[in-house]
Amino acid sequence: MSDFNQQIIDEFRANDGTVSTAGFGDRLVLVHHFGAKSGTERIAPLMAIPQPDGSRLIAASAGGGPKDPAWYHNLLARPDVTIETPEGTVDVHAAEVPGPEHAEAWKQFTDASPGFADYEKKSGRTIPVIRLSPR
Repeated sequence: MSDFNQQIIDEFRANDGTVSTAGFGDRLVLVHHFGAKSGTERIAPLMAIPQPDGSRLIAASAGGGPKDPAWYHNLLARPDVTIETPEGTVDVHAAEVPGPEHAEAWKQFTDASPGFADYEKKSGRTIPVIRLSPR
């Protein structure tokens, strides 16, 4: 895990889910996931957009990198995970938002932060969006 990610995780936990670093505020969740091959537990701090049905959306942007992040592949392989939210810990099921719904889900990210549109241009790929639904 990068030092930056560990800094974000530590700040999240120390401040009840609020992270002032990089202006994240209370829009992050900590996604506990397991390596698809190794089975090793990892934690990814990710921006999440709450939905009316109680689910949250996360985007596999990898900061505009050319490949999907490892956590994305891990969630596809082992979709039942736990997230830490500002409200507490929640058991969720992760599922990729399908094609017809993807454009609207992705628009929520670009509306929330113009940087996501830059990530998509830079990456040259369609960035997957994952729905985390309480289970």
